[in-house]
Amino acid sequence: MNERSIAPVPKLLKIMGELGENIKLARLRRKLTTDQVCERAGIGRTTLWQIEKGAPNVTMGAYAQVLFVLGLEKDIPKLGLDDELGRRLQDANLEPGKRGPKKK
Repeated sequence: MNERSIAPVPKLLKIMGELGENIKLARLRRKLTTDQVCERAGIGRTTLWQIEKGAPNVTMGAYAQVLFVLGLEKDIPKLGLDDELGRRLQDANLEPGKRGPKKK
């Protein structure tokens, strides 16, 4: 089985670390143990530990499960909601390049 490794840029690693720290703080504010969160989210302790460290190799589904357990699932749809760059590109009225002729 081919395993592809993710090589995120340092800025992304910092953001992921902050996300993991925020998830850990949310768990601690709710006075939930790692075992409680793991059981409710259906994940192992190692996975939760990686999430709380902001590991980029953990699936988005596992992050979403933990956020759901913490009652933060309503924050997930907010990702990408304020797409400032996309809006600037849209406002610039950039037209996509023309396609080449169709092959017969």
